[in-house]
Amino acid sequence: MDVGRIGPLAEFLTARRAQLQPEDVGLLRERGRRVAGLRRSEVADLAGISVDYYLRLEQGRDRQPSAQVLASMSRALRLDHVADTYLHRIVQSSGGRPRATERQALEDVEEILRTWGTSPAYITDAHHDIIAVNRAAQIVAPAYLRVGRNLLLDVFAGSESAHDDESWNDTARRLVAALRFQADPSSPRLREILGILSVEHRVFRQLWSRHEAFPQTSGTTMSEIDGHGWVDLKWLTLDVPGEVGLFVTTFSADAGSPGAAALASIRAASAVHSEGRRPARIDASASNFVSDAASTPDSSMIASA
Repeated sequence: MDVGRIGPLAEFLTARRAQLQPEDVGLLRERGRRVAGLRRSEVADLAGISVDYYLRLEQGRDRQPSAQVLASMSRALRLDHVADTYLHRIVQSSGGRPRATERQALEDVEEILRTWGTSPAYITDAHHDIIAVNRAAQIVAPAYLRVGRNLLLDVFAGSESAHDDESWNDTARRLVAALRFQADPSSPRLREILGILSVEHRVFRQLWSRHEAFPQTSGTTMSEIDGHGWVDLKWLTLDVPGEVGLFVTTFSADAGSPGAAALASIRAASAVHSEGRRPARIDASASNFVSDAASTPDSSMIASA
């Protein structure tokens, strides 16, 4: 799984073309057709570009199509808003678009967590590395939500039997799709994570080969809280302003639910503990955040990221 060998644009176009059928784009299927998905010539015709030019794009020989060509290919490949956003992002990344540095972003991390008060909140980067976590979030998932851990590596560190669990599969799929959507394809950290998971986990290889790319926004999870047992919590993930590739995730619960009672006790406990303290954060100079296999967390928290 050599990420970047022909480039993310070429890989995405090839995968998307293979997923479409003639009927999906209004074409008739001729008898005896053996092509899996659409032909290159069909995509080129739908996009109004030459077959030779489209071939150069799929072979990675041209990584900077114009905005007009991108729009045409997006329509031809029937991309939704999220997939179109990803298409433009990988082209911009190939062009070396400057981004704010992580060090600049981390200067504001503590302030970001303080805005959530005693509500559980933590911050991850584009690779699912945990950058900062407040006391309340540590109580929600003490095994998982610790600075320096990686959510995706931790999910796949579980036993193979977990792959039969619907919740586990949904979590793994979301995390993998978000990694592809938000990580810089040229990032050494991305290559490191892909190398670890592609060698050790067949399910990861299958998920990555699907080329799904979409952001994490919201969902539900179950967490075991001392004194409250297993409760349902809602999570919401938001981009940290500034195009820096950092994300803040918070937890809430329906009013009157066991989850709401658990969060109320967590807020009270974290308020006492956090007075005069700063939230945990990782030093901006750190470059690697590899999970320690010897301290793999248990399954006390299944779905948040």
